[in-house]
Amino acid sequence: MMDSSIQVSVFWSKREYRVEHTQPTDISIPLRDPRLGEGPAAWYVGRPRFDVVEGDGFVGSVARGGAVNFTDVYFNPHGHGTHTECLGHITKEAESVNNIKLPLVLPCLLHTIAPSDVNGDSVITVEHLPGGASSNDMLPRAMIIRTLPNDDKKKSKDWANTNPTFLDSEFTKKLVQRGVEHLLVDLPSVDKEIDGGSLLSHRAFFKVPEAPRAGATITEFVFIPSDVKDGLYALNLQIAPFDLDASPSRPVIYPLSAI
Repeated sequence: MMDSSIQVSVFWSKREYRVEHTQPTDISIPLRDPRLGEGPAAWYVGRPRFDVVEGDGFVGSVARGGAVNFTDVYFNPHGHGTHTECLGHITKEAESVNNIKLPLVLPCLLHTIAPSDVNGDSVITVEHLPGGASSNDMLPRAMIIRTLPNDDKKKSKDWANTNPTFLDSEFTKKLVQRGVEHLLVDLPSVDKEIDGGSLLSHRAFFKVPEAPRAGATITEFVFIPSDVKDGLYALNLQIAPFDLDASPSRPVIYPLSAI
């Protein structure tokens, strides 16, 4: 049980908010053995594999008579489940998400968007920015985008060859200009599935190559339940210690109360 005597607060827009840490909402999608229920997949890598280790009389399954459960897991961080990536995803240098230092909590805006149809593509455009395309108001350091329609299929869908919703690079540039350093989306990518390798929104967000943002992150494949309302939250972004451009992650959000 969580200790309700612990108090954590965040500051945003000259106001202090108490983090309601006993009311977490985990918005990650776990990496799951397909035999027990499928998680999402993308980028033509199929589903992850979970193989019981066997050999020399050993079996890594208690259900099959072994002393312990001992499983090899084969997966792709970008293609299976919630993951967080850094600018190393699109640079020659081996930049690692494991080098990013995150505070315990960050003020975070949850913003729901109904994408527009642009020449047959489902696109998030500058008109979908909080406050509209003309607003220059600063945003919290973290922002979560929930797209409509929002249903449980997002948690198990194979997105390969479906041309999912993506972010127009002008939208992404405006997020950066307005102060967003950590972007979370319920999509397999911020970019169009087949774009010839241009990755315009990734480049806009990480400002590669002109002014690389080594401390910025993009988290993809989150899922926000529909009963969680838009607004300001505290975000605890937990990243597994992989020395790689991307790592499985577990973002958790908490409601706030003004102090």
